[in-house]
Amino acid sequence: MDSATVRAKHKEFLFPCVATYYEEPIVLTEGLGCCVRDADGREYLDFFGGIVTLGVGHSHPNVVRRVQEQIARLEHTSTLYATREQVRVAERLASITPGKLKKSFFSTSGTEADETAILLAKIYTGCQEIIVLRHSYAGRSLQAIAITGHSPWRLIPAQVPGIKHGLSPYCYRCPLGLTYPSCEVKCAHDLEELIRTSTSGKPAAFMAEPIQGVGGFITPPKEYFEIAVGIVRKYGGVFICDEVQTGFGRTGEHWCGIEHWGVEPEIMTFAKSIANGFPVGATIATDEVADAFTGLSLSTFGGNPISMAAAEATLETMEEENVPQRSAERGAQLRQALEGLREKYQFIGDVRGMGLMQAIELVEDSKSKEPSPGRTAQFHEAAKRHGLLIGKGGLYGNVIRLAPSMLVSESEIDEGVRRMNLALAEVK
Repeated sequence: MDSATVRAKHKEFLFPCVATYYEEPIVLTEGLGCCVRDADGREYLDFFGGIVTLGVGHSHPNVVRRVQEQIARLEHTSTLYATREQVRVAERLASITPGKLKKSFFSTSGTEADETAILLAKIYTGCQEIIVLRHSYAGRSLQAIAITGHSPWRLIPAQVPGIKHGLSPYCYRCPLGLTYPSCEVKCAHDLEELIRTSTSGKPAAFMAEPIQGVGGFITPPKEYFEIAVGIVRKYGGVFICDEVQTGFGRTGEHWCGIEHWGVEPEIMTFAKSIANGFPVGATIATDEVADAFTGLSLSTFGGNPISMAAAEATLETMEEENVPQRSAERGAQLRQALEGLREKYQFIGDVRGMGLMQAIELVEDSKSKEPSPGRTAQFHEAAKRHGLLIGKGGLYGNVIRLAPSMLVSESEIDEGVRRMNLALAEVK
């Protein structure tokens, strides 16, 4: 089928909520590293990697080989059987995660990983209320929709009891109208009043992303998590760190994004880059917290041998390539270039992120900071015309998200920035 046929059948046979990028959706057919090709033979440089998922790029040969070998040996078991593949990945996660995190539960998505973490926190603490943040995103289940702090993603008024939304550490658009650092990080301190006024005073957990992904790569002040987690623990809650987008070296220097902030969580969740596109969700917790989960539970597809083989091969490749350091180096290169583009184009209001998780926020003018989703859409389409795939996000639809493979080369970063510059020049 050519692209036109696929687009027509997609519209005819898939739910209309299965959204696609671009006025004329791209039909991708193959990819290698940071490059992909569509059904019409056109090539693109991929700077979004399947929503921050292809940590080591498209069709990495080590991942492909290991998956092929695994399919030929053992395809499926469910969690009712122990497998070498599942145990090896769990042991590797325990070795690279911070603090005392040790025991894992495998599922198939970030939504499931977060759901498992919340259930575990409630079992361990005996409490029911969960503190989350505005501008957060947790997935597609009813509870995940209730957690999500974006009205466009809340398709129904998901009335899940006990979920309370704190202020986001969104410095560019401070919800309190303050400026860092003179603000004294009041958004974090406000969690105490939230707990005392909007909960029973006994939260089960505080769940947050080190950098808010769908929110537009919102990067908190360095003091934020130490203050916020300290408050929640004061009232008996645990900290669930959502590393679905920030994990595995994406933010540079460390394996996990939270390590930049010096806080050790009791529970952590992963998905996306853990298996380079294969369906894996992981929830890891300390011995004490994990051992509270003694009831019956299973996952039909969680920890399946094929996905575990992909995860093991991905993590091995990441360690061999030292992706935390690579992300730091290539991320610094990308960030410097983006800062240069901000100087050139006055409608770029903010540049933020860490490592190879960088974003630019587009505005009508830098003084008013009025969001400009129209300019963002223009830029997005222009980048496509210049053969560059980039992501979008943010509550106002005005943030461009960049998250190429962590094996991206220096020359590919330069080429991606060159194409961004050409596309930005077309924005009216």
